Amino acid sequence: MSNAPPLNGACHCGTVQFRVRLKSGLDSARRCNCTYCRMRGAVALATTREGFEILSGADNLTLYQFNTQVAEHFFCSTCGIYTHHRRRSNPDEIGVNAACLEGMSPFDFAEVLVLDGVNHPSDNDGRSRVAGRLRYVAEGK
Repeated sequence: MSNAPPLNGACHCGTVQFRVRLKSGLDSARRCNCTYCRMRGAVALATTREGFEILSGADNLTLYQFNTQVAEHFFCSTCGIYTHHRRRSNPDEIGVNAACLEGMSPFDFAEVLVLDGVNHPSDNDGRSRVAGRLRYVAEGK
Protein backbone atom coordinates (compact mmCIF):
# COMPACT_ATOMS: atom_id res chain seq x y z
CA MET A 1 0.00 0.00 0.00
CA SER A 2 1.19 3.47 -0.81
CA ASN A 3 2.34 5.83 1.94
CA ALA A 4 0.61 8.59 0.02
CA PRO A 5 -1.67 10.84 2.04
CA PRO A 6 -5.36 9.97 2.02
CA LEU A 7 -7.55 11.75 -0.53
CA ASN A 8 -11.17 12.69 0.02
CA GLY A 9 -13.83 12.03 -2.57
CA ALA A 10 -17.55 12.39 -3.09
CA CYS A 11 -20.29 11.98 -5.64
CA HIS A 12 -21.74 15.05 -7.38
CA CYS A 13 -24.44 15.76 -4.78
CA GLY A 14 -22.13 15.01 -1.84
CA THR A 15 -24.30 12.30 -0.32
CA VAL A 16 -21.63 9.60 -0.80
CA GLN A 17 -18.31 10.62 0.71
CA PHE A 18 -15.18 8.50 0.94
CA ARG A 19 -11.46 8.52 1.69
CA VAL A 20 -8.85 6.65 -0.33
CA ARG A 21 -5.13 5.88 -0.25
CA LEU A 22 -4.08 5.19 -3.81
CA LYS A 23 -2.12 2.00 -4.38
CA SER A 24 0.34 3.54 -6.86
CA GLY A 25 -0.62 7.17 -6.73
CA LEU A 26 -1.78 8.80 -9.92
CA ASP A 27 0.33 6.35 -11.95
CA SER A 28 -2.49 3.83 -11.57
CA ALA A 29 -4.83 5.88 -13.82
CA ARG A 30 -6.59 3.57 -16.28
CA ARG A 31 -9.53 3.30 -18.59
CA CYS A 32 -11.00 0.13 -20.04
CA ASN A 33 -12.57 -0.64 -23.40
CA CYS A 34 -15.10 -3.27 -22.26
CA THR A 35 -18.73 -2.72 -23.24
CA TYR A 36 -19.57 -1.21 -19.87
CA CYS A 37 -16.53 1.02 -19.31
CA ARG A 38 -16.73 2.42 -22.85
CA MET A 39 -20.13 3.85 -21.93
CA ARG A 40 -19.13 4.93 -18.42
CA GLY A 41 -16.03 6.76 -19.66
CA ALA A 42 -14.35 7.30 -16.28
CA VAL A 43 -10.67 7.34 -15.40
CA ALA A 44 -10.14 4.92 -12.51
CA LEU A 45 -7.36 4.95 -9.92
CA ALA A 46 -6.38 1.82 -7.99
CA THR A 47 -6.47 1.09 -4.29
CA THR A 48 -7.01 -1.94 -2.08
CA ARG A 49 -10.09 -2.72 -0.02
CA GLU A 50 -8.16 -1.58 3.05
CA GLY A 51 -7.26 1.69 1.31
CA PHE A 52 -10.88 2.66 0.66
CA GLU A 53 -13.34 3.87 3.28
CA ILE A 54 -16.92 5.10 2.86
CA LEU A 55 -17.35 8.01 5.27
CA SER A 56 -21.04 8.67 4.63
CA GLY A 57 -23.83 7.71 2.27
CA ALA A 58 -23.14 3.97 2.01
CA ASP A 59 -26.88 3.35 2.22
CA ASN A 60 -27.33 5.62 -0.82
CA LEU A 61 -25.08 3.54 -3.08
CA THR A 62 -26.60 1.47 -5.87
CA LEU A 63 -24.83 -1.66 -7.10
CA TYR A 64 -24.66 -2.67 -10.76
CA GLN A 65 -23.30 -6.02 -11.93
CA PHE A 66 -23.35 -7.77 -15.28
CA ASN A 67 -21.99 -10.79 -17.15
CA THR A 68 -19.95 -12.82 -14.61
CA GLN A 69 -21.41 -10.87 -11.64
CA VAL A 70 -17.91 -10.59 -10.08
CA ALA A 71 -17.20 -6.89 -10.55
CA GLU A 72 -19.30 -4.54 -8.44
CA HIS A 73 -19.94 -1.03 -9.79
CA PHE A 74 -21.27 1.51 -7.30
CA PHE A 75 -23.26 4.69 -7.98
CA CYS A 76 -24.95 7.35 -5.89
CA SER A 77 -28.68 6.68 -6.18
CA THR A 78 -29.40 10.42 -5.96
CA CYS A 79 -27.08 12.00 -8.56
CA GLY A 80 -26.14 8.85 -10.51
CA ILE A 81 -22.37 9.37 -10.34
CA TYR A 82 -20.14 6.29 -10.43
CA THR A 83 -17.87 6.50 -7.37
CA HIS A 84 -15.98 3.19 -7.34
CA HIS A 85 -15.95 -0.46 -8.29
CA ARG A 86 -14.54 -3.76 -7.09
CA ARG A 87 -12.55 -5.23 -9.95
CA ARG A 88 -13.22 -8.52 -11.66
CA SER A 89 -9.54 -9.00 -12.53
CA ASN A 90 -8.56 -8.56 -8.88
CA PRO A 91 -11.49 -8.51 -6.43
CA ASP A 92 -9.15 -7.27 -3.68
CA GLU A 93 -8.66 -4.04 -5.63
CA ILE A 94 -10.98 -1.07 -5.84
CA GLY A 95 -11.10 1.28 -8.81
CA VAL A 96 -11.99 4.84 -7.79
CA ASN A 97 -13.44 7.45 -10.14
CA ALA A 98 -10.69 10.09 -10.40
CA ALA A 99 -13.30 12.78 -11.10
CA CYS A 100 -14.80 12.20 -7.63
CA LEU A 101 -11.57 13.06 -5.83
CA GLU A 102 -11.24 16.54 -4.34
CA GLY A 103 -9.41 18.88 -6.70
CA MET A 104 -8.99 16.26 -9.42
CA SER A 105 -10.36 15.97 -12.94
CA PRO A 106 -9.95 13.32 -15.63
CA PHE A 107 -8.50 16.16 -17.70
CA ASP A 108 -5.55 16.39 -15.31
CA PHE A 109 -4.10 13.33 -17.04
CA ALA A 110 -2.32 14.08 -20.31
CA GLU A 111 -2.37 10.38 -21.18
CA VAL A 112 -4.31 7.45 -19.73
CA LEU A 113 -3.60 3.81 -20.47
CA VAL A 114 -6.63 1.95 -21.88
CA LEU A 115 -6.76 -1.72 -20.91
CA ASP A 116 -8.29 -4.37 -23.15
CA GLY A 117 -11.40 -5.32 -21.22
CA VAL A 118 -12.99 -6.87 -24.29
CA ASN A 119 -10.34 -9.60 -23.89
CA HIS A 120 -10.47 -9.55 -20.09
CA PRO A 121 -7.48 -11.00 -18.19
CA SER A 122 -9.80 -13.43 -16.38
CA ASP A 123 -10.73 -14.87 -19.79
CA ASN A 124 -7.19 -14.65 -21.17
CA ASP A 125 -4.90 -16.77 -18.94
CA GLY A 126 -4.56 -13.83 -16.53
CA ARG A 127 -2.74 -11.67 -19.06
CA SER A 128 -3.66 -8.01 -19.17
CA ARG A 129 -3.37 -6.34 -22.56
CA VAL A 130 -3.13 -2.69 -23.45
CA ALA A 131 -5.72 -1.60 -26.01
CA GLY A 132 -4.30 1.90 -26.45
CA ARG A 133 -3.83 5.28 -24.83
CA LEU A 134 -6.27 8.12 -24.41
CA ARG A 135 -4.72 11.59 -24.71
CA TYR A 136 -5.98 14.97 -23.62
CA VAL A 137 -4.46 18.08 -25.14
CA ALA A 138 -5.80 21.35 -23.71
CA GLU A 139 -6.47 24.21 -26.11
CA GLY A 140 -5.08 27.70 -25.43
CA LYS A 141 -6.90 29.78 -22.84
